[in-house]
Order: sequence, then C-alpha cells, then structure tokens
Amino acid sequence: MRPRTRTIAALFWLFLASGADARTLLVGVSAPLSGPSAILGKQIEAGTGMAAEADGIELKTVDDACTADGGAAAAREFAAVKVNIVVGFLCTEAIEAAMPILKDANIPVITIGVRTESLTDRRAKTGWPVYRLGPRGDDERNAVASALTRLWQNELFAIIDDGTIYGREIAETLRAAAEQAALKPVFVDTFRPQLDNQIGMIGRLKKAGATHVFAGGDGDDIAIMGRDAAQLQAGIVFAGGENLRTPPGDVPYSLGTLMIAPPEWADVADPKVLAAFAAQKVVPDGYTLPWRFRPPQRPA
Repeated sequence: MRPRTRTIAALFWLFLASGADARTLLVGVSAPLSGPSAILGKQIEAGTGMAAEADGIELKTVDDACTADGGAAAAREFAAVKVNIVVGFLCTEAIEAAMPILKDANIPVITIGVRTESLTDRRAKTGWPVYRLGPRGDDERNAVASALTRLWQNELFAIIDDGTIYGREIAETLRAAAEQAALKPVFVDTFRPQLDNQIGMIGRLKKAGATHVFAGGDGDDIAIMGRDAAQLQAGIVFAGGENLRTPPGDVPYSLGTLMIAPPEWADVADPKVLAAFAAQKVVPDGYTLPWRFRPPQRPA
C-alpha cells in the first residue's frame, strides 16, 4: 500500500465495515481553528485537505476550539450533515463532549492528538466508536521502559526525575520494568529542575558509578546535566523522552544523548511527498503529514 494513502485507508476500513458505498464518503474534520491551539488545527486542516484531494473524499471541517462546548457543537453539526466518519480532535475536553452525540448518530471517530488512555480503555463501557492512530499517554513510558531495559541491560544505569507527575510516572515505569527484567539501577533519586547547574546531582551519580542515566524531565535540565557531566569527566550518557524534542536552548545536548520518541514525519517522508507539500506551499510539520503518510498500524 502506498504510504500516502494509509491513514485515509483506515477511514475506508471503518466506513466500509458498515457496508456503505465508498463513493459517498463524507469525512468530518474536527480541529481547533480558533484559540491558542489554532496553529495545530490549521495543520490538521492542511493535511486532511491534501489527503482528501488525493483520494477524492469530501470533507466537512468544523472548529471545535479545543473546548467541551466546541466539541459538542461540532458533533451536532457533523450529525446534522450525516458525515460518515470524523477525524481530528486534539483535546480531551472536546472529544469527550462530542462522543455521546456521535455515538447516538452512529458516527465513528479517529483521533491522532488525544493521548488520554481512558478514551479507548473505556470503550467497552461507554460504547463510544472512537479509535486512535496516534500514541496513548502511556506509550511514551512503555517505549522508554522497553528500549532502555534492552539497551542498558549490561550497563550501570541510574533513574532520576524532576518530581513532576510526568517525570515521576515515566521514571517509575522504567524502574518497574527494570525490576521485572532482573535489572537494578545503581542510583534512583529526584533532582531539582530549572537550576543553572546540576553539579550536585552529577557528583552523586558519579559516586554511584552510573555510566548511563535516564532523566524524566525537561530537555533544558538534561542538557545542563550533560554539560556538567562533561566538565566533571563523569563519562555519563543521558537519555530522556519526548521532552528532548525542544528548540535548542542556551546549552546544547551533549553528544550521545538518547531521545526515545516518535520520528518527525518530515524526517522520514518520501521526497516526493515533501515535494507535493512544497508545490502547494504547505509546511510539512506537526499534524500535516500524518493524515496522508502515517506508517500502518492497527487502530487502538
């Protein structure tokens, strides 16, 4: 199957499962076209527009404003025009308000932006016909745990976090996975974020003998740790999650820093795909590419 049609093919899969004629496919697109998330909504609008044009699909695009009221209003509009399927939704509030209405209208939904685990975990209870072609909230934590317990099984590794919910959850998932794999970190602790230096933490890591460190925290903090570790000749390799995907700050990441995260779609897209975007003066970033060029996966 051509990469450019894989996500749209998923729409056909859900639609044709109902036995309807593919030639009548009308896809609703729910995106935040106003408010602080409008830049992301415009990416969805651009990406779905190009996909629909390539595959001969009609779109009905509605602004959900990333709010509960906006999501409910969008759902009512989709039901009124009898769309066959809805794609989009970046915010939990919007999709949770929309789903009861779309369920009653028997309209399935695919989202790539909402990571809330319960959205699909509760599907048997709610009866909501909702699927995702993007990561769940726990996918990052599980990916970190899976990758590092494999890569670091023979290393002296440490696990630290910044004390935030994000940092604690991702660090604890890795620690639990390491324990199940009969691996024991040489050091586990919480660091204080947003400091000008992390000399104290690096000193403790060095004393513990850690050569590899996973840090659940922001990219800036991990960059500072890498700099300070180099200054102290600690010989430490750092790893982090998606928070490492941030614009370059005052302190660059040290050589060898490992990020566990999905790829940037523009980095893995076919050159012909990027040329098609360039021809229409569409920047292939954020939520533009996945609608046409996402690798195949089973809707969750």
